[in-house]
Amino acid sequence: MNNPAGHEFWMSKALQQARKGFYSTHPNPRVGCVIVRDGELLSEGFHEFSGGPHAEVNALNNLYGDALGATVYVTLEPCSHTGKTPPCVDALIKAAPDTVVIAMLDPNPLVSGQGIEKLKQHGINVVVNVLEQQAMQLNAGFIKRMTQQLPFVRVKMGMSLDGATALSNGLSQWITGPEARQDVQYLRAGSSAILSTVATVLNDDASLNVRLNTQQLKQQVEVRQPVRVIIDNHLKLTGKEKLFELDGEIWIFTTQQDEEVLSRFKPLYENVSIFNSTSTTKRVDLKKLLQKLAKMEINEVHTECGSTLAGALIQQQLVDELVLYMAPDLMGNQARGLFDLGEISIMSDKIQLSITDVRMIGRDIKIVAKPCQP
Repeated sequence: MNNPAGHEFWMSKALQQARKGFYSTHPNPRVGCVIVRDGELLSEGFHEFSGGPHAEVNALNNLYGDALGATVYVTLEPCSHTGKTPPCVDALIKAAPDTVVIAMLDPNPLVSGQGIEKLKQHGINVVVNVLEQQAMQLNAGFIKRMTQQLPFVRVKMGMSLDGATALSNGLSQWITGPEARQDVQYLRAGSSAILSTVATVLNDDASLNVRLNTQQLKQQVEVRQPVRVIIDNHLKLTGKEKLFELDGEIWIFTTQQDEEVLSRFKPLYENVSIFNSTSTTKRVDLKKLLQKLAKMEINEVHTECGSTLAGALIQQQLVDELVLYMAPDLMGNQARGLFDLGEISIMSDKIQLSITDVRMIGRDIKIVAKPCQP
C-alpha cells in the first residue's frame, strides 16, 4: 500500500489510539498503532502505562491471524533498545508485515533512526513523516525532554476581564467558573508535574492534585497523580498543610541550609523529597530546577502559581505555552495583576505572544498562546 492519502487516513486512526493513553503513559510517550491489509483494519493498540506493552505489541497481540503482507501504522518510530520491555522493532520483524508507516522519528538522538534501519535490513518497507506534526504535538513534552533536556512548561492563569488574578488582599477563589476549573483538571491530569510555590500553598491551602476519575479520563488504569513540585526558598511549609495528606509524591525545592529545619520532613512523610540548592540570591534557580525535573523523567510541567513565579518563568524564556481563563468580571485597578514582569518602559521590550486557540468554557474564555521566539 503506497497511497499517501490512505497512509494519512490510517495514521489518523493510529493517533486516535495514541490519545487513549494521554493521561496514563508518563514518563513514556503516547503511541498508537493500527494494522491494515487490503484496506481492512485488522488490529489496533496503544501504549497504556509505563512498564506495560508498547502500542505495536498490543496491536500484534490483538491480531487474529498473521501480519504477512500487512501495513503497520505507528505514531512513533518503533523502539530498538531494551528498556522495561523488549524492543518493539524485533516484534515487528518477527510478524513480517510488508510495510511499516511511521509518523515521526524517535526524538532521542542516541537511538533515532535505528529502528527504521533495522526494519529495512530485514526487508520491510518503511514510510516516514506521515502526519508528523500531529504526532509531535501529542508528545511535545517527551520530545523537548529528549532534545533539550528540559520539560515542556505550561503556565495556567485565571483572570478577570481587566487582567486581575486576585483582590488587593490576596483573595483569588474563585475568579473563573466551575467549567473552567474542571477544564484545568484535565490539564493537570495530562502533566507529569504540577509546579507551584509555598505562597500559593499557604494562601489557598492548595491540594494541587487531580480530582478526576477513570471514567472521566476514559481509561482503564488507575488515575495517575502528577508529582507536586513546590518552590519553598526558606522552607516555610510545616508539613501540616492539606496537600501532605493526599496521595502522590511531593518534591520541595529550597535554598534552606538549616539542618534542623530540613530534618522536620524526613521522619514524617515517605512521599516527600527535599532538594536543597545553594544560591547567592537565596532563591531556587528556575532553569536548574527544570533541568533537574527533566533528569527525573518529567515531560510536562503545569504551573499553578501567582504573578511572581509566572512572570519569572516568562522573563527567563522558560515557558512553552500559556493557558489563560478570562472571566467576564471586573476587579478594579487595586487588584493584583497577571504577571510580575517589572516595568516595561519602551514598546520594543514588550513580550509578544502568538494565540493558537480561543474558545468558550462555560461563561469564561479560554485563550491558549505561545511566546514568540526572540
